[in-house]
Amino acid sequence: MVILWIMLAITGFSLFFALRKKKAQFLLIPFLSILLYFIVQIALVPAPFFDTIKFIFSLA
Repeated sequence: MVILWIMLAITGFSLFFALRKKKAQFLLIPFLSILLYFIVQIALVPAPFFDTIKFIFSLA
C-alpha cells in the first residue's frame, strides 16, 4: 500500500512540475519510476536474474 502512495506522489509532483514549467519531460518520471520498481522486484527473486526474465516472458 505504501508503494501505491509513493507512486501517486511521484505522479502528482511530476504532473505539477510539467504543467508549471510547461515541459513534457517531467511526465516521463512516473513511467521511469514504475520501470525501476519492476526491475527491483525482479532482482529480489532469489533465482538468477536472466532465468527470472526468461521465466516471466515465457508465461505469455
